[in-house]
Amino acid sequence: MKNSNGGIYRKFIKRLMDILLSMIAITVLSPVLIVVALLVRIKLGSPVLFKQQRPGLNGKVFMMFKFRSMTDERDEDGELLPDNIRLTKFGRFLRSTSLDELPELFNILKGDMSIIGPRPLLVQYLPLYTEYQKRRHEVRPGLSGLAQVSGRNTISWEEKFNLDVEYVNRVSFINDLKIIFLTIKKVFIREGINSETAATMELFTGTKKDRDEL
Repeated sequence: MKNSNGGIYRKFIKRLMDILLSMIAITVLSPVLIVVALLVRIKLGSPVLFKQQRPGLNGKVFMMFKFRSMTDERDEDGELLPDNIRLTKFGRFLRSTSLDELPELFNILKGDMSIIGPRPLLVQYLPLYTEYQKRRHEVRPGLSGLAQVSGRNTISWEEKFNLDVEYVNRVSFINDLKIIFLTIKKVFIREGINSETAATMELFTGTKKDRDEL
């Protein structure tokens, strides 16, 4: 059942807060953005930015920006090598510190994303979601979210989706503030960046247990 509280925050204040915080962050972190961009260009080459289509609010697709963290190394057939090979030491550092996520501040300023919300996943996952899991698109995707501060890439897909929907049901200023502070803590201790069996997170192939209940 959806939370009826925080309606004004959800509809109006949350977006105003996103605009204000993203503008402040872009201004304050501009030297960091410039330095990271230069290092990516030197160590990984161009393009500096990784661009990929992701589903946002109501499933509408947008172009998300991140700093590149992998090389373009390919095999003899021209196919990209596995992530764990293309993800360099520098790339791992960018991910462990979440510096690769900084360009998403511009997505937030544009209105594609929010400071806090379910993380934007791959477009190819859209047909795989149950009706319950689709509810994660009832809000703008976030730079960080409840799932990220509850385990990030170390928890299962089902746990992650459950947390996403839990967030949707309980959007409020207090909850967003808590997640922001927990995110800062997670970044500093570099916790939960990778899953136990992959360089990033295993691909989602659908869920066996139907979670269509609301």
